[in-house]
Amino acid sequence: MLRELSVQNLALIEDVRVELHSGFCAWTGETGAGKSLLLGALGLLLGERGSAELIRAGADELRVTGRFELSRAEQRAAAAELLQTEFEEDDLILTRRLSRSGRSSALVNDVPVAVSTLRRIGEMLVDVHGQRESYSLLQPAYQLELLDAFGKLVDVRKKYVEKADRVRELRGQLKDLSDAKQARQRELTLVRFEREDLDNAKLTPNELPSLVKERERLIHAQSLAKFTSGVAARLSDDDGAVAEVIGRLLKESLKWSSFDPKLAEVSQRLDALRPEVEDLADTCRDLAERFESDPDRLEEVEKRIALLKKLQARYGKTPDELIVYRDTLDAKETELQKQEDDLSGIDARLRVAYTEMKEVANVLSRGRAKVAKKLAADSQKHLADLGMPKAKLDASIELIALPDDPMAGDVPISGIDQLELILTANPGEPARPLRKVASGGELSRTMLALKTVLAAHDPVRTLVVFDEIDANVGGRLGDVLGQKLSTLGQSHQVLCVTHLPQVASYATYQWTIRKESTTKRTATTITQLTSDESRVEELAMMLRGESRSETTRKEAAEMLKVAQMQRAG
Repeated sequence: MLRELSVQNLALIEDVRVELHSGFCAWTGETGAGKSLLLGALGLLLGERGSAELIRAGADELRVTGRFELSRAEQRAAAAELLQTEFEEDDLILTRRLSRSGRSSALVNDVPVAVSTLRRIGEMLVDVHGQRESYSLLQPAYQLELLDAFGKLVDVRKKYVEKADRVRELRGQLKDLSDAKQARQRELTLVRFEREDLDNAKLTPNELPSLVKERERLIHAQSLAKFTSGVAARLSDDDGAVAEVIGRLLKESLKWSSFDPKLAEVSQRLDALRPEVEDLADTCRDLAERFESDPDRLEEVEKRIALLKKLQARYGKTPDELIVYRDTLDAKETELQKQEDDLSGIDARLRVAYTEMKEVANVLSRGRAKVAKKLAADSQKHLADLGMPKAKLDASIELIALPDDPMAGDVPISGIDQLELILTANPGEPARPLRKVASGGELSRTMLALKTVLAAHDPVRTLVVFDEIDANVGGRLGDVLGQKLSTLGQSHQVLCVTHLPQVASYATYQWTIRKESTTKRTATTITQLTSDESRVEELAMMLRGESRSETTRKEAAEMLKVAQMQRAG
């Protein structure tokens, strides 16, 4: 509920602060004193558009601050969800500023927010009814929400919302997979081709460098054979070969070695060199036999090298990198195939979820059809009490046809029903949706009738503001209005601007709004009437104005006494 409202520099209002209470609160005062300005300030606080023309002459900025007490867990949860923050305390402090330059700013608990955020908070916490604007109760979506609460269909509605969310989730998954289906199938075909291509290539590590070396040997086989056989001949086979020369030198060195130890060392080294030369000659003979020309093998190697280079160009990877790449293809195919399988699986799950959603939607719709007429009928009884005996309130429900295809059309947020409360204010007048009713008085009384019926079913919007609810209402009907506002005040905070003393007498709390003038300035003030004497004086003023007499005061005192007894009873 609204605990405190503070207004600075709004037209005639210089600096006003009012502390409010729970229950039925009445604002009274003479015409033009500023009651509508205070409601306008509340409207600015709740996100309505403002204009620099509203700023009091001589001031640079107007400011409105409101302190709301979120005493119910449902309110705190709704505010936390809207503002995406947790509340350590129960207070929600809203501030709206408007400068002479036209700049507007908004704060929630001292944190800057968009003005649109104030509007959403207002729609969440407050119902305003009257000439200015009407908030949530005029919205078909909110009417549907209250109808579900009225008909004890909240659990079924919650179940529908869960089913609808699941359908939307599966739709999203199916759409993503379906949109990627063609590309995925192309990728799957490519993966399978590449796997077969690389498997057929039978790649082995370090193959290309080895083949390049082998090709060079095959190309130069004759030259290599000639060289190695020539080395073998020069070392061992030809006359005067190295081995033969070493043998002769060894014999001579042995003959002379006794004359000098160094010559003995020469002999030893020549003796050690001879087997090495013979071994080298044997090696060259073997190599000469290996380096035989093999055109068939050379052609085979050339083809293999060409294949490997073709694969390297095709994939942009070396043959060794292709071996690693091949090992990834099986997992890639498995993932792509899983997505293909998921597509058919999600389609099946979507069809099941869609069927379940439709079943719950039908159950919810049947329940709504049963209670909608009762809501209208119960509210219509209150309309008769409120001076609209010929008015007819009807609840029109149109069904949203759900297509057979679970991917077709939108998924309704709150079920397959579109509710519209329709009012025929007087015989012969056309029936109009509540949101299109032109008369502020008729609309306010209809809202009061609905709020009276639905009082126990909205734990979040606990502040109800009525402006001009007593338009074209006489004294007898004022008593009825007052009683119903008092009854509503037992479950809601009711703020009502009224000109009827009969209505004001039923208020739990009353404030008088006055316009005070000096030689220089005029300012609006608001004062709570805390005693029965002050309330009687205000009621007498409302009855007879400045011509009030002692008789008028007695009449006002009796009026207040009867209202207090009615409230107590």
